[in-house]
Amino acid sequence: MRLNAPRIAPLAEQEWSDEQRELLTRGNPARVLNIFKTLVRHPDLYKRWTPFGNHILFKSSLPARDREIAILRVGHLCRSGYEFHQHTRVGKAAGLSDAEIEKTKIGAAAEGWTDAERTLLQATDELHGDSFITDATWSALVKHYNEKQVIDLVFTVGQYTMVSMALNTFGVQIEDAG
Repeated sequence: MRLNAPRIAPLAEQEWSDEQRELLTRGNPARVLNIFKTLVRHPDLYKRWTPFGNHILFKSSLPARDREIAILRVGHLCRSGYEFHQHTRVGKAAGLSDAEIEKTKIGAAAEGWTDAERTLLQATDELHGDSFITDATWSALVKHYNEKQVIDLVFTVGQYTMVSMALNTFGVQIEDAG
């Protein structure tokens, strides 16, 4: 975590307006995460951002495992402790082992990745570092992923880079266990 305390505190439940309560409890979540309790302070943005974020997380054409490899790599590259922490759990649910999650910190150079995973990590690094995928990486990427999947990959890296920036800057803290 870059900050030990939030710059923008998560909104306590007793502070929620009716609109915020509706936004945060839509779908009746058992637990509302700090990211959402922070971002809902701007309800108009929250309402417009969540459909996009939900596409990336729940409706992407990328296989869940590949999506999580890219997200974990972005979280690491952006030094977003919150993002990496949350997606460690999501990554495990998508079939990643603890060792593979740790390897996302090393990236494409780590031993044991498939060619597709190595290319996915290389593309993620290039997008993060230069906002562009090189021709060589693109040629390798399209051998493993179709057009929709490549589009989803670019937008996944962009979404989680943007979210990591917000989490880091606002100081969103990892939830207490329990």
